[in-house]
Amino acid sequence: MPGRASDPGDSLVPFSPEVKDPVVHTLHHGLKPPIARLSISWSRGNSLLVAFFRKPSPESGAEDSGDEIGGKVVEVKLSAGDGEIDDAQKRRIAYGSAPAFALLQSQRISVSAVSKMPFGSSSYRTEWWQHVLEYSKHISSFLGSPKPPTMSVIEDPRTVMKSDEEPTCLKAAWELLEIFYVDKQLLSWLPEHLVDWLADYDSLLSRTESTVHSKLVNLQKKLVNLQIVEDDPEYWEGMSSALAVGWLDIVVKLLRLHGSYQLDQLAHRETENGLVEAVVVLVSTMPRMRPKLAAEGLGQCFKTKPDFIKAWEKWRGQIAKLDCSAFWIQCENRQTKEGLKNLLQVMLGNTSILAAATCHWMELFISHFLYVRPFTVGLEGMHSLAQKCMQLKPVSTSHRLMGLILGILGENTEVVLAECSRSFGPWMVVHAIELLMADNRQAEVLLHEERYNLGGINIEELHRLVYAQVLSSNALTWQIAPFYLASCKKQGLGLLEILLYAQPVQHNQMMLKTLDICRLYELNNISLSIMKIAGMHHWKHGRKGAGVFWLKQAQDEVRLNRIAQQLFEFVGKSVSDDSFKQWEGLIELMGSEARTAGGLEFLHKYRDFKKSLQKVQDKKASDAARQAIDSLILLMKNPSTPERFWLPLLHDSLKFLNWRERPLLNVSETNLLLGKLQELSLARLRPDFCDADLPPQALSSVRLALATNLGRAILEE
Repeated sequence: MPGRASDPGDSLVPFSPEVKDPVVHTLHHGLKPPIARLSISWSRGNSLLVAFFRKPSPESGAEDSGDEIGGKVVEVKLSAGDGEIDDAQKRRIAYGSAPAFALLQSQRISVSAVSKMPFGSSSYRTEWWQHVLEYSKHISSFLGSPKPPTMSVIEDPRTVMKSDEEPTCLKAAWELLEIFYVDKQLLSWLPEHLVDWLADYDSLLSRTESTVHSKLVNLQKKLVNLQIVEDDPEYWEGMSSALAVGWLDIVVKLLRLHGSYQLDQLAHRETENGLVEAVVVLVSTMPRMRPKLAAEGLGQCFKTKPDFIKAWEKWRGQIAKLDCSAFWIQCENRQTKEGLKNLLQVMLGNTSILAAATCHWMELFISHFLYVRPFTVGLEGMHSLAQKCMQLKPVSTSHRLMGLILGILGENTEVVLAECSRSFGPWMVVHAIELLMADNRQAEVLLHEERYNLGGINIEELHRLVYAQVLSSNALTWQIAPFYLASCKKQGLGLLEILLYAQPVQHNQMMLKTLDICRLYELNNISLSIMKIAGMHHWKHGRKGAGVFWLKQAQDEVRLNRIAQQLFEFVGKSVSDDSFKQWEGLIELMGSEARTAGGLEFLHKYRDFKKSLQKVQDKKASDAARQAIDSLILLMKNPSTPERFWLPLLHDSLKFLNWRERPLLNVSETNLLLGKLQELSLARLRPDFCDADLPPQALSSVRLALATNLGRAILEE
């Protein structure tokens, strides 16, 4: 577990005294001290392998120390994340976002080509942001969406907060980028969209500090045991907090739990109930500058600013009129009177009340847009307001979403990229860059500027290369890396080539996947090289058929010719049946296309000759003997037949040369074979001649058979 060392002696590896308060990871290796040596090496993904080696003590010999000699290996994960998303979900996100990323790059090329405009032109941007929005929605769909709550037949009226699936910071950050950088339709009602965002993700901020969400969760637990809710201060505090951040449906639900709505009342509480219901009506009819509301949302929607301003002034007038009403004198319940008055002050935009009702600066920030600055459009003054809210509501531990929000509000692209990289990793940076450039010329210039200190590449390509390297380090995700490497114009294809060459060739499925990637990106030369490597690997490891198959696919004539020459050697000097059967299938696989000196054509014709001999032995055809002689003559006439096979072929054909019924060879054919024997006799005088492994009398037997056949053929003719 991570810990902190108090001095350099607490760690196995010494560190410089200049490093103040270093973080030390305690590794439980199970070896007894002393540890003689430590070895650290990279493992797959974000892991290190730390090997501990122990040297036996001088007192105990090597034979006595037992298992203490040697060492142990411990795997250390460098970045385990925050536990929100496990490795399987990360892989699903990586696989799901890669096609969307590739499609967006294709659309960029198509839109630019159709419009005949450069990437940064206004004509290009008019259409481009819509493609980016579709891309953003697609990725957001599988970043994790809350499951619908379990619906019961009878809903508990005291259920204020519904228990949905816990949201993730990754999706919260992605939606923030989409709100501010992509969707132009949100600019006119940006504050309202932030209200919705906080409603979905305020629970995430509860992990580091108190929030309205955590306050309401605690209140809901307490409501179960409360008989008179309006007498509890937390009841009114929870409502004012929910109202401050715009959760109107929760406020109305809590108000309807007020005791004045109960029928079995001992006192007259009609006025008190009327005041509560009046506040309910005001909350339910609050003007909202937005096109529509969610299914359970409350308020009146206005799409145009003039209509909204008119409705807002009328609504605020009703609140002020109720606040000055004489009915408050008739309200005998002090807690109800003070609580409702406090709700009215929230809606009137009392800054001190809003500060007291909210828990952290983001909630206070949103409450100002709801009740103090309701006419804000776009990013107008948002950053300065955020700074003021942070002064009023300082936080001890900053959540990682807060840094991203401040970077967005400050319109600082570099800060946004840095926060995405630091808090969410390479995946977020690569895909968020597309959102940042959707309608931001300044961001484009920053991200596309070629930098000398980066080797001439830009920041966009740098982050894609980094993410591709992360994908390549894992055997389960390496095949996604080409999507990103192919989009890097300067160094991507070179690194893609290295990646493809690094994949193992002994597994057919992996090999086929590699070749598919080569075909997809038209890397024909790399595909041929990989097939050559696979062919030689299989050949050297004894998988001759697989080796020949891949070499044929690679059209490697040079190596196929060498294999053909080896086949001539392996078939055997005697060309015996047993030696030929071992290689017959391989000869069939190689075909006769290879252009060899001697050629595979001979081996194929020799195979046909052997089949003819087999038919004669089995008496399967009447003219099999003549077919065998025809095959023999073709072999002897063919210049591709090596000299060392002449005598074995004739020796295997002695049965036909001495055919009892009639001579199978005519005079010219017999003279051809005798001429071959004469050439063979002269060739045997050469020092490089390789003699066949035949009986000593083989040559004389063949010569005698040919002479006898010649005589019979002359008499017959």
